[in-house]
Amino acid sequence: MRIIEADLSCFNYHLTFAPMQPTLIYCYDAYCGWCYGFSPVIKQIATEYKDKFLVEVLSGGMVLPEQPVHISATAGYISEAYHTVEEYTGIKFGEDYLWHVKNPDQSDWFPHSEKPAIALCILKEIYPDRQVEFAADLQYALHYEGRDLTDNEAYRHLLEKYAIDADDFTPN
Repeated sequence: MRIIEADLSCFNYHLTFAPMQPTLIYCYDAYCGWCYGFSPVIKQIATEYKDKFLVEVLSGGMVLPEQPVHISATAGYISEAYHTVEEYTGIKFGEDYLWHVKNPDQSDWFPHSEKPAIALCILKEIYPDRQVEFAADLQYALHYEGRDLTDNEAYRHLLEKYAIDADDFTPN
């Protein structure tokens, strides 16, 4: 075996490397009931371990139909499944959300994950350290308050908390 030695003293630059901080990647979707149930846990993890690792929230795109699909397509499943999420996680689904699930024939909802995913991306650009909080706020707005996340108005009340002008924030 031959060992090749090289004299690198001719290179006149100095490299410095910042230590990389580990990152927990949290894949979620604003429309996911189980993610909503998990939101208190991920918020606690992000708070408790903020000095140990970063948390990156990625929206998974769970509901991305090419053509809008009415809430009635999943209302039967959700009306049963939400009980299990509440039982296992202790989270509560709000009556305004459940009204759309229990009365799909009267609802005007066409769930779609794109707009809340875009909203999350915009927020991450402004406040990268608050992305877990915003993701949980989106889930609460939908699953407890019953806000339609396909409607820009659903975001208006959230933005006050983040000191963002609602007129400058439109997740299109």
